[in-house]
Formats: sequence, structure tokens, C-alpha cells
Amino acid sequence: MSSNGDENGYPSHPRAKVNRYRNRAVYDYDFIHHIVNTASVLHVAFPPSSEEHADDPFPALLPMIGCMGRYDSPADDNDKSLDIYLHGYVSSRIMRLAVNAPQNEDGGSHGLPLTVSATLVDGIVLSLSPNGHSYNYRSAILHGFATPVTDVEEKVWAMRLVTNSVVSERWEHTRTPPTETELKTTQILRVKVVSASGKERNGQPHEDKVDLANKAVTESVWTGVIPVWEAYGAPVKAEEEAKSTVPPYLLRVLKERNVRNEEKAIKAIGASRFIAKEFQFVRPVSSVG
Repeated sequence: MSSNGDENGYPSHPRAKVNRYRNRAVYDYDFIHHIVNTASVLHVAFPPSSEEHADDPFPALLPMIGCMGRYDSPADDNDKSLDIYLHGYVSSRIMRLAVNAPQNEDGGSHGLPLTVSATLVDGIVLSLSPNGHSYNYRSAILHGFATPVTDVEEKVWAMRLVTNSVVSERWEHTRTPPTETELKTTQILRVKVVSASGKERNGQPHEDKVDLANKAVTESVWTGVIPVWEAYGAPVKAEEEAKSTVPPYLLRVLKERNVRNEEKAIKAIGASRFIAKEFQFVRPVSSVG
């Protein structure tokens, strides 16, 4: 993986540079794209309107649904920088600010400056001392400029992209295309990423040598990793649903995600001897499949 940014990753920039635990830094396109496209929620920070909130020093922050892709070359997702597509209601504050964002001198759209973050937790790391506790995690922070998508074809493409990022193949199994009203009330922001960085922690507790040498401590304190993963339960039919049978594609998609998420959490520990017997009881009782 790229540690400083190169042709396979985002260029190094002071605003995105990882300073603490630099060995955990990742700037690779594929790593960062995967984190954003896997996270269920993205947190998006932006400057509040200077006119409406002139005396407010705090940036606004919203949980949003979004994912990364490139409309002009969707097949090359991991070969170059991708855009972030954010989905929201047309009259929300972030959408209104993006519509009224300043323009460059050449007339091209500059956009609303955003910071987007995504985090996946793979485990809780329990150490001999409270100070040594940590998480196994993967995270990404991206910076870019957002502008509304005005082309109808790109907008529908982005709506499909975002929908299928929530549940794979869902767009193809719903009533489509969107109605005129749905297109008017839904706004899609395209964020051109200008800098980004990722960070990852794997493994087991990192203990202090003094604690490891203290037999009284090592024999009285349990240490290890609790795997953490997002698990999807069995689908519950809507009360007004006429179709009673859960479609096979949905069961397959959810089962594949559960297996993939669990495997990643276990792999992040790096020691299979902890897994088999001790963690069986925490499997979700309502897991699909």
C-alpha cells in the first residue's frame, strides 16, 4: 500500500497527512474507495452560510448516504481518483449552499468545500492497562468541492449507484425509473476529491514491557481482541407488503455481506487461536443464512 501518495494513490498534502502512527497511514485509491463505499454512514462537514450564521464559529456536520464512483469512466473505479456522490433532499441546507457556491474566475464551478469521513470498526482491543486499549479499525478522510448534479442521466446513474451501495442489486428489484417528482425533490452532490488519506490498525494489544514482566498482572488480567462487524438480520416483511416471500437475491446479498464482514474482523486480529470456541456465542441469533 502507498504510504506517502503516488501514482496509485492520493497525493500527499499537509491537510490530509497522517502525523500520529504514520506507519498506519494509507493513501491508496483502492483502500480509501473501499472504506467510503463500505461504510453505512458518511459524516460530512461544511462551513455554515456566512449570511445566515455570521457569528457561528462551528462547522456544520451531517450524517449522509453516499459512495464513490466516476460517471465518465465507471469501469476504472480503483485506477484513479473517484468522485463522491452524496444523496439528500433538494431544500436541505447543504444542498442550498452547494447550489450557491462561488465560481472560479474562468466561470467553472468551484463548489462547496467539504470534509467527508468514514470509519469501519473491526475489533475492540483489550490490553493489560486501560491506557493500552484500542480499536482495530479502518478509516478515511477526504476533502473536496461539491456541486449539484444537473445532468439527468448522471443524476439517475448516481441514484442507482447510491441505492446499490446500501443493498446490492436493490435498484434492479424496485419500481424504476424515478418519477419526475422524485427527481425534483432529490438532490445529488458530486464531490471532486482534492486530497485524502486513510488509516488502519490491525492486530493484538501492544503491551508495556513492564506490565509483561509483572506475573501478577499477566495472570490476573485477560487480554485479547473482541471482533466487531456489522451484521444483517433476517428481513422482516412490511405490513402492507403483498409479496410474502423474501426474494433470493436479498437473502444472498445479506448473507454474503455477513460472511465478508465477519471474515475481515477475524482476519484483522491476526491470530486464529483466539477464535473458534470463545467467539461462537456472540454470533447474531438472527443472522441471515
